[in-house]
Parts: sequence; C-alpha cells; structure tokens
Amino acid sequence: MDPLSARSTPPALPHAWQDALPQAVVLFEAGRITHLNAAAARLWGVSNEKAVGRPLLEVLRRHTLEALAERGGELELDVSGRTLRCWAVPGALIVEDVTDHRRREAELREATAILSHEFRTPVTGLRGVLEALEYAMPAELQQTFVKQGLQEVERLARLVEDLAVGFRPTRARTVPLSEVFARAERLLAADLGAHATRLSFGDDHLVRADPDKLLQILLNLIENALKYGPRGGTVEVRASARGSWTEVAVSDEGAPLSASEHLFQAHTRGENATGLGSGMGLYIVRSIVQGWGGQAWAERRGERNAFVFTLPGVAGLT
Repeated sequence: MDPLSARSTPPALPHAWQDALPQAVVLFEAGRITHLNAAAARLWGVSNEKAVGRPLLEVLRRHTLEALAERGGELELDVSGRTLRCWAVPGALIVEDVTDHRRREAELREATAILSHEFRTPVTGLRGVLEALEYAMPAELQQTFVKQGLQEVERLARLVEDLAVGFRPTRARTVPLSEVFARAERLLAADLGAHATRLSFGDDHLVRADPDKLLQILLNLIENALKYGPRGGTVEVRASARGSWTEVAVSDEGAPLSASEHLFQAHTRGENATGLGSGMGLYIVRSIVQGWGGQAWAERRGERNAFVFTLPGVAGLT
C-alpha cells in the first residue's frame, strides 16, 4: 500500500467514548451487531463480546426494534414499566430511557388540572359578584354582594397559600379537628347560605396532620356534598377513633351512588354532575390522604352518602 494514501486515511474511532453516553447505542451492519456500548449492554443484559456478530433480533428481542433499525425513524416503547425513546440512523440504533422525563410531564399536567379545579369556583363567584355590582341596587343588597366578593377573595388567598403548601415539606403537627372545622365553616359560609344547607360537626379529636392540607380535604368534600346533596339538607362531618387512626366522614342526603370507586380517579365526575368541573376534587383528596398513609373511600351509610378518609390520630382528646 502506498504510504501516503495510508497516512491520509483516518484511523477508525475507538468505541470507548460511547461507553460514557447515558443512551444505549447499538451499532450494526447487514442486520448483525458490530458493537454495544456500556448502556446497551446493561439494558439488554448481554456483554458486547457476546453480542457482536449476532442478529439484531437475538439481542434486542423485539421485532419492533429490529424493524426500526432497518427502516430508520423514531418511536417510543413501554418496556417493563420503563418508557424508552428509540431512534435509528443508518448503522446505529439509539435508545434513551425517558421514564423520569415523562413522569415529570405527567406531574405537571396533573398540577395544572388541580389548579384549574381549585381556582374555578372562587373565580366564577367573583365574576358573578362583579357583574351584579355593575347595576344600581339598594345599598343593603350591594353590601351583601360586596361581602360575598370578599369571601371569594379569602378563598383565593387560601388557594394561593395552597400553592406553597404543595411545594414545601408537609408541616404535620398535632391539631384538634375543631380548629380545622372552624376554618372550613368560615370559608364556606356563603356557599352554605346559597344552598340553604346546614353544616353539622361531631365530636372533636386530636390528629397528626398538616392543617392546611386537612382543610383542603374538608373543603373539597363539603363542597362536593353541597353540590350533590339536596338544597335545604344537612351536611354532617363526624370523626371517630379507629385504633391509632382517626376516621372522618362527610355525609349528605343525596341519592344513592351507583358506583363510587371510579369517582376518585382523575378527571372523573358523578353521573348527575352539572355545570363546570374538572373531576379532580376526590382525586386530590385521595392523593393527600395516601400521602400520610391513610385511605379515602365512599359508601352508603343508612340514608346518606358518606365520603370517608383516615389520618393519624393522637391520644388525649375524646
């Protein structure tokens, strides 16, 4: 060989740099593997030495990936609970684990849906108040609308605070349920009046919880009872000890539920739901409750529908 031509031909690049890549890289020629980098060897559980020279299908074990390598292009696969983004160029197949990225995207979508659900009610209330105040009316009636508007502003302020609650560590402390009951009753005063509904609370109990999160649960459940229970009825909130846990039940006089478990799924509403709603209320409740190790469910108790959750109890108050 001519020495000059030999010097002008660049040496083949070593494969060592590929082992530093987080993506799995499979090199192949004529349908047979020529190299696996370290990430690919881990992903398919076979060393580069044993893979070289074998057909793609023997190592990749998926006709989908073999076809992708042959035709080129890009796709996503769910494999054993992981989401893999795969793309092929001539002579190479690259696979990236995007499970965490997709999980973060899903969490962002969920957070957006929760915010939409939580802010819709007070914003709608404020719109109605402002529209009413555009017209001339007696001073007494005007004052009533102003009071309602201020109550909706208080609810919005609480929701803004909830944004911080969601992004900071849980501030669990020992708290009497009566303290949270009082906050909920104050915030729901306008809704109770509009529905001509009485809110009744049972015995007090000491619990271990983040008071803001507990308030968020109660508001969701009581607002749900106001929405689906009859006008002029009674919404009852009762607590009872269950060993080391405290059970809280919010019940209304609504018609029996044909099914209840699906109501705790995201973006799900009751079959008789009317008006605006994203179907996130009970999903939010269960998510918070499960975060402290409790459970949330719905059941028929006598002539009432009860939405129930458990949280850690504290001995000392009966």
